[in-house]
Amino acid sequence: MLTILMRGMIRPARKPVKRQRKRERELNAGAGCRTVHATRRDGMERMTMKSALRASAVASALALAPVAAWAGKNDILIGIDQKAFFEANGTRFGPGGNDALVILDVSDAAGPRIRATLPLANSVLGPPTNLQITPDGRLALLASSVVTKENNGAWSTAPDDKLFVVDLDANPPKLIDTVTVGRQPSGLAIAHDGKLALIANRFGKSVSVLSIDGTAVRQTAEVPMDEEVAAVAITPDGKRAFVVKNLSNRIGVLAIDGQKVTYDKSLDLPAGYTPYNVEVTPDGRYALSVNQGGGLSGNVDTVVTIDAAANPPRVVDQTAIGDSPEGMAIAPSGKWLAVPLLKGSSSKHDRWSYTPGGSLVLMSLGPQDALHRVGELPLGGVPEGIAFSPDSRFVYVGNYVEKNLQVFRVDGGKLTDTGKTLSLPGQPASMRGPAR
Repeated sequence: MLTILMRGMIRPARKPVKRQRKRERELNAGAGCRTVHATRRDGMERMTMKSALRASAVASALALAPVAAWAGKNDILIGIDQKAFFEANGTRFGPGGNDALVILDVSDAAGPRIRATLPLANSVLGPPTNLQITPDGRLALLASSVVTKENNGAWSTAPDDKLFVVDLDANPPKLIDTVTVGRQPSGLAIAHDGKLALIANRFGKSVSVLSIDGTAVRQTAEVPMDEEVAAVAITPDGKRAFVVKNLSNRIGVLAIDGQKVTYDKSLDLPAGYTPYNVEVTPDGRYALSVNQGGGLSGNVDTVVTIDAAANPPRVVDQTAIGDSPEGMAIAPSGKWLAVPLLKGSSSKHDRWSYTPGGSLVLMSLGPQDALHRVGELPLGGVPEGIAFSPDSRFVYVGNYVEKNLQVFRVDGGKLTDTGKTLSLPGQPASMRGPAR
């Protein structure tokens, strides 16, 4: 580009004698006058070269500068837990202080990369939905469910009550607030208008109601549920939410009116054995909940389909999914349900149902509330968190034991392992993208 510009600015050559005489006058005038007496061609060449060098310097600075933070619509959150370990002799707990929140950039959906890591507490205990990004990509919310404590050399867990608020627009992203919520905050959900968030508090037996105003997040109410609740999902119209009552095998229904949230126990829905997670389809027509079967690995569990648009909502189907589902994700397109199965990989190694790895099941969402299995591929040990790319063409799954991320592709109605993995700075316990 520089050569072209210079050529375009060179005038036709003058006669050799005149050029020689002019050069002699310039040399006799001394170095301080050379710029003043330079030919127009020389001056233009200098200016062009100077501009090019300046542009090159700017380009180099931009290349070397940190990548500017953008609204997190192309981000996915991964919660890292470094205090719970699934080992041959069972689950072992250790001291906290090494957990983290990883912010994954999926602008290149086939090649995700880590763009930031923040030292924030997180836990694998609970459904892998304790984090989410606001619909505008501005904030990330992360609930700290439990902490660990030492007693006579043995480590155990205790409920926490903290919600971390992270500014994703900052460069790099940063923690801007810590909000006190209910005890053992677990699955959370952000409304599609970005103004409301709900958190299921397991030990607190309640649902925290939070208002979101710009970057300000505060708890405005705590709705009593009278029993343990593990996860929550809000319908796209923001008028209703479904809450997993994991110990009583029920799905509770919440009514939402702005910032006011109420619970009517008479609307509870029957679920399978030990429901653990829930999501709503993008069109608001259905809510889907996975069941753990009492945590008895080695057995087939189910997905419950709820007609979320009916008044009142009702269960319309149950579909076999496989052994020990915890995480689940519905594609932004609404066409796919992806569920990682633990398959006993969190069990003691001497248990008959133990397997070193789980698997990923992809199901299509049919028009008549029907789920159809599309494919199943192997995963690593204790696969918990899962998320779709914004274009619904890729699925990301975190393998807790291997401390990595697997990348899958959905193409032509088929599930394919791309063979790509991304090493993570610890054990991925949860994963989620923006509320949609």
